[in-house]
Amino acid sequence: MDKYQIGTNAGIVWNVLKDNAHWDYEQLKTATGLTDRDLNAAIGWLAREDKIDFDINNQHDRLFLNVNVYIG
Repeated sequence: MDKYQIGTNAGIVWNVLKDNAHWDYEQLKTATGLTDRDLNAAIGWLAREDKIDFDINNQHDRLFLNVNVYIG
């Protein structure tokens, strides 16, 4: 795995998440077809870029896009 592949996988995850739904990990894994390792790296990439947020509660941990709007 290299940075280019992680970035590509992050794009795959982002494209799935852009429907503004909250996805749990297993749903996201199935939808993207990525391995655990590749999916975790992609999630880390997107989290570091502040492009996703996490909805954490007692039953499910879900991911969703963080939409930042900058005016100026």
